[in-house]
Amino acid sequence: MTMPEKILISACLLGRPVRYDGRGLPLESRILSAWLDAGMLVPLCPEVVAGFPTPRPPAEIEREKSGGDVLDGTARIFEDNGRDVTETFVRGAELAVRTAVEAECRFALLTDGSPSCGSSFIYSGLHDGETRAGMGVVTAALRKHGVFVYAQHQIGALSEHLLSLGSISS
Repeated sequence: MTMPEKILISACLLGRPVRYDGRGLPLESRILSAWLDAGMLVPLCPEVVAGFPTPRPPAEIEREKSGGDVLDGTARIFEDNGRDVTETFVRGAELAVRTAVEAECRFALLTDGSPSCGSSFIYSGLHDGETRAGMGVVTAALRKHGVFVYAQHQIGALSEHLLSLGSISS
């Protein structure tokens, strides 16, 4: 029998109060419960491990840029008060990659919309509540290192991917 895959997961999806607003974003799912029971999940909040407090001011990647741009130094991340927090977000991405590598996570289930963990959308960069297509810095860094990243609303697709590999049973 093969060992089940390890999945890096945004700690907030497990209900941990680590989001910018001091709350969790618990994902209620039988699939997630089974993965938790099987010891497959490696929880992490890259923003907290990088040194951000909870709660903290909301932050967004500047307009028309994405996580890959932040990693290559052509974009910045700003809190709604104007403070540049790019370096701390990049540190969080580096720590997320290190955690994934050390835990042998080939997959990640992350919180969409976040400037760290967004994988299909992020916020506009104007702190106006609007969203746009894009990815956060953690997602960009993990994908660069070959990790398959899924958003919380794609848990079924991640489960199908794992099933196709024989990593889990149906």
